[in-house]
Amino acid sequence: MQTQTTLFRTRIPQKRLTEASGILEQLGLTPGEAFNALLAQIILRRGLPFILTLEYQESASTLLTAAQQAQVWEETLGEY
Repeated sequence: MQTQTTLFRTRIPQKRLTEASGILEQLGLTPGEAFNALLAQIILRRGLPFILTLEYQESASTLLTAAQQAQVWEETLGEY
């Protein structure tokens, strides 16, 4: 069964989109996929999530392993 989708439009600085798109491409994501993941994390955590980055930064014990995060995203996002 196909999930119903909605088109969401916003204005952002071109430089920010260009720079972020380059980073997201290295992560294997499009800006739309990253935004969808952001919204899923906001719902899951009932607040703003951690920062996605190319640089690994060890911090609080609340970080999930890659396998745990993949499972959470699959459960939260479903097919996207």
